[in-house]
Amino acid sequence: MDMLKAKKSHRNKTIDFSLKEGQKYFNRCVDGRSELSINKIINKTINGDAFEVMKDMPRKLIDLLIVDPPYNLSKDYHGNKFEKTDNESYAKYTEQWLKLVIPLLKDEASVYVCCDWQTSVVIGQILPRYLNVRNRITWQRDKGRGAKENWKNGLGDIWFATNNSQWTFNLDDVKVRKKVIAPYRENGEPKDWQVTQNGNFRDTCPSNFWCDCTIPYWSMSENTAHPTQKPEKLIAKMILASSNIGDVIFDPFLGSGTTSVTAKKLGRKYIGIELNKTYCAWAEKRLEMADSNNSIQGYTDGVFWERNTLSEQKNTKGKPPTEELTKRKDEAIVPRTMELSRC
Repeated sequence: MDMLKAKKSHRNKTIDFSLKEGQKYFNRCVDGRSELSINKIINKTINGDAFEVMKDMPRKLIDLLIVDPPYNLSKDYHGNKFEKTDNESYAKYTEQWLKLVIPLLKDEASVYVCCDWQTSVVIGQILPRYLNVRNRITWQRDKGRGAKENWKNGLGDIWFATNNSQWTFNLDDVKVRKKVIAPYRENGEPKDWQVTQNGNFRDTCPSNFWCDCTIPYWSMSENTAHPTQKPEKLIAKMILASSNIGDVIFDPFLGSGTTSVTAKKLGRKYIGIELNKTYCAWAEKRLEMADSNNSIQGYTDGVFWERNTLSEQKNTKGKPPTEELTKRKDEAIVPRTMELSRC
């Protein structure tokens, strides 16, 4: 079959090699049936069944959990098939991995669970039984051709929860830079916005609706042939908001490696579990690429930018930040925790 592959355009950066072609990358992975001590699994991709691997992992290790489980849809993940079932059965499936992962979390850990609109109904009922649900994030995903007899599914849900009443939340690290269309001044000075050579911008507090992320496509270096890959920018928001440099990020359904890759680019430690051997190899390839390129599309010089600002990002990249931005980033280095009474 490999010999029948059509030759890709030189601009097509999709990672889609076979396991045979990527054997050297797969060989870097940890066998989920082997010893799983901390030193063996930190900054590693574990190949195995998450439901078995998590039973043997060290307890109280994880600062941030990011979960993108198989949705309740029939889908073929390059040979590993997930079959759609009824909501009751999917709820039991969700509880099964939740019960295994919670002992791995530190007391002040945060949790993000990705889902589609159908799966969200089930997960939203199960999560509060085990965690403190803080919010439901909706993100806009522009991909797909739509449906003939229904509305195109252009949104995804992310449930945000915490393990207890204290958690990390770095607000300044996830503000979104937007163009100021109608700048307001007070006493002749800009109010809550900045004047730059490239235009007028405001760093806005993030809401629970994210409309600035783009699904990876063929000309992006992060793109793989995984059918449900998430953008690095999407994962970066969760990591920057809910962890600090050096923290351990865990993804038990790693897929093609986006969580681990993004964690590495942002100076965090990572652990990922993936059943599909080919996906493990793709993840290791991407982790290698991150050694020489730690850029994240839409995140430039420590700032998230709204869509359609690529030219402004190019002009800004590499230039010294303004005094206000320098102050903001210096303050962001100090770890912060959010207490329940302050919410």
